[in-house]
Amino acid sequence: MAPIHFGTHMALDIRQFIFDAPSRRGSSWPALKMTAKRYRIPNPYPPKDGLTLLFFHCIGAHKEQWEIAIAFLFKQQMSLIAGQCKIREAWAFDWPTHGDAALLNRELLQKRTDSVSVYDWVPGVVQFVRSEHVRGHRLVLCGHSAGASTAVHTAVEFYPNLDSVGITSVILVESTLVTRELFDTHFKDQMAQMDSDISATSLRRDRWISRQDALSYFQKRFPWNMWDPRVVRSFIEHGLYELADGTVGLKCDKKHEAEGFPDVDPHFEGIIRLSELCHALPVHVVWGTRNDRVPEFIQDSLSDVAEGRPTASVTKVKRCGHMIVQEQPLGLAQVIHDILSTMPSILTERSRL
Repeated sequence: MAPIHFGTHMALDIRQFIFDAPSRRGSSWPALKMTAKRYRIPNPYPPKDGLTLLFFHCIGAHKEQWEIAIAFLFKQQMSLIAGQCKIREAWAFDWPTHGDAALLNRELLQKRTDSVSVYDWVPGVVQFVRSEHVRGHRLVLCGHSAGASTAVHTAVEFYPNLDSVGITSVILVESTLVTRELFDTHFKDQMAQMDSDISATSLRRDRWISRQDALSYFQKRFPWNMWDPRVVRSFIEHGLYELADGTVGLKCDKKHEAEGFPDVDPHFEGIIRLSELCHALPVHVVWGTRNDRVPEFIQDSLSDVAEGRPTASVTKVKRCGHMIVQEQPLGLAQVIHDILSTMPSILTERSRL
């Protein structure tokens, strides 16, 4: 596995994992596999009193699109003073229809007649949180867009006993959580956006002669020409795969990506459960300053104290919109770093007792 380098002196240890994830409740379909990567600073790290970060991507993305932000976070945390939180390790996960998981699950996915929901992703993450991989760790769940719903639904599986698995906080990046009432009030606008997303995804090109051909294609077209160039290259490396005829195609089938947009029930239920989480642990919210996908009235609703959702912080990252992970990975990472820096280390907490 190629390391992420911080100049010439340090690189992250990166390892890939494949998990046999359980099926969602009530599903008669065979279980799908979940893929993940773990990121650590090589020995003498990681600090056992540090935080373990779990990252969940948006529709159409893959776990490696978090890597620019993850590398920045590890670099920044090295400068933290004693008593502040340091990062123990980070994990990034693929939705079962995206990234490497899409290739592993391809045969099973071709047989399914239903869409693969956030609800299908959550059981695998919940099983991971209970596993030996992070037993005794202090967990921060961070999700982008639909991945924010995954973070919330994972956390509420352990509510109110969040301490039993070490979940300490949740970071929601450009969350698509919304109440059913608010969605219905603006139904025409919301459906128009959804139909546009489905149409654009279904008509998108999905085969290229080579990775270089694909890179040239994405660099010239919206929305990829607004992304950080490093994220575009990550998409070419990790979002595509080689076909038998030597061409390359999208790992995530366009059909499965398009099916993610009308998967609104997890967002409706998620915001209800978010009201519980806000009173049990710090919930941090991050938006881009360009409201190109999530309207301001939905953003305000997510942190509405009157509706029982007092969030710990709300931050906006400049020069980006909904695709904040792709457009401003370093700006987002700086915000996450600032959030983590407010959390005392477990050693400091114990010294106060």
